[in-house]
Amino acid sequence: MAPVRVEMTIELARAFGLFSAAGVSVEAPAPADEWQLEMVHIQPYIAAVRQAGDSDPDPSVLDFGLGTEDNPVFPDMHDASALVAGATVAAALKVWAGVAWHGASIAGGLHHAMRASASGFCVYNDPAIAISWLLAAGAGRVAYVDIDVHHGDGVQAAFYDDPRVLTISVHEDPATLWPGTGWPSETGGPGAEGSAVNVALPAETGDAGWLRAFHAVVPPLLRAFRPDIVVSQHGCDTHRLDPLANLQLSIDAQRIAHAAIHQLAHEVAGGRWLLMGGGGYELLQVVPRTWTHLLAEAAGYPIDPQARIPAAWREYASRRTGREAPEFMTDGTQPEFARFESGYDPGDPVDQAILATREAVFPEHALMPEL
Repeated sequence: MAPVRVEMTIELARAFGLFSAAGVSVEAPAPADEWQLEMVHIQPYIAAVRQAGDSDPDPSVLDFGLGTEDNPVFPDMHDASALVAGATVAAALKVWAGVAWHGASIAGGLHHAMRASASGFCVYNDPAIAISWLLAAGAGRVAYVDIDVHHGDGVQAAFYDDPRVLTISVHEDPATLWPGTGWPSETGGPGAEGSAVNVALPAETGDAGWLRAFHAVVPPLLRAFRPDIVVSQHGCDTHRLDPLANLQLSIDAQRIAHAAIHQLAHEVAGGRWLLMGGGGYELLQVVPRTWTHLLAEAAGYPIDPQARIPAAWREYASRRTGREAPEFMTDGTQPEFARFESGYDPGDPVDQAILATREAVFPEHALMPEL
């Protein structure tokens, strides 16, 4: 979670001229207010985060998941975390008010934080806070799509009993990856059956299988749900170089997924789209490239995957990391996949995962799980 990954993303997007392009604005947000944080988090937890950022934190912060290996305390922890949440809320406000079609909070997507505890590098759950803000502002239906390699457990937990929010998480099988949740059988609480959707893909799934699963589940559900806005988390730790997980995607497949979510936002939600970053731990080869593709897609100026990365950015990134920077905006792959509707292979673990999810939730949306 080193901040340099966001820094390098912003500098790469700037090198491609995205922030000076017509129709694009970059704004400095205010930190999330206390009442905004309390839409998701309990006040004692917020107080513990404030106290944990002091020079001599009380040992009681451990009761809230702070001070662990995954969630170390650091100076001004509350201020930094509230600023990330504030950026996501500010982006949501602009989209909901009709000032912008799309709002991006690339440092956001901290989807593991729970109501009363930090978890998985995440202190405040900015996606859940923004969704709660949208509901309070009048949104009747919000769809949340999470393509991080890890299950979007904190967002699912926040809305598990709320039929107004559809949470879809496409992630690695919880049997092989933290946090060990996100089974297809997790489908929503009483009165909200079918509102939680989990696609648990086997370790080593590559471009073709991942894209097949995404298209077999996400578009039909979004079309049936018809949200007022699409909110998406774009963790790029699905990449084959990521050190913390076991999927095998390329930059090129990730770019295709960004474009698909963008298209769906226009198809089902009038173009209203709030997007965030998320996980991603290959800080040089992966994060800056895939999130620059994401920002370019949202801005309406998609970057040719064959584009050469500006030399000035490559020199800067090499200085920042001590490693050789990538030369092109592609991994050199051209992902292709067969749609699930073209035929189901009962012996294929990916198809088994797809069918398990469709059988669990499609009937709740008046959709047929079988082909």
